[in-house]
Amino acid sequence: MTTPPIFGITGWKNSGKTQLVTALVSALTARGLKVSTVKHAHHAFDVDTPGTDSYRHREAGASEVALVSGRRWALMHELREDDEPPLTDILKRLSPCDLVLIEGYKRESHPKIEARRLGSTKDTPLSDQDPAIQAIAADHPVAETHLPVFDLNDISAIADFICHKTGLKTGT
Repeated sequence: MTTPPIFGITGWKNSGKTQLVTALVSALTARGLKVSTVKHAHHAFDVDTPGTDSYRHREAGASEVALVSGRRWALMHELREDDEPPLTDILKRLSPCDLVLIEGYKRESHPKIEARRLGSTKDTPLSDQDPAIQAIAADHPVAETHLPVFDLNDISAIADFICHKTGLKTGT
């Protein structure tokens, strides 16, 4: 099995990462690509609802719970006391696709675009310290950078950039 290209969207909290990823998924799937995503969360989260059968399975101690219906399926894995798995392990679990967009994972070395918004929690540029950042998408003018800069809302241009960098051909 060949590994699909990966491209990340990184940035500080409230920098527009999720909005950019979801817009890119829409744009790239409209171009005929099959896109998967990986989202890194720095906090505890739950995709299950207390009281449901699957929640009760996990609470009883199941390591993994698969929830399956005629419309979708989900696999929840409890780490318990184990360490967070590396990104490479998560990527191996994904089904075949054309592209994986990764949200977060600031410290990983895959190619990334840095999202910047005036309302983000910090304004320190990540690109100054991360050579994997290949472009910046911002809602404000960005000075003193050697990187390409896109308007945060110019989804078509950002999608073109990602396709070019990953070598993906699309219908548009």
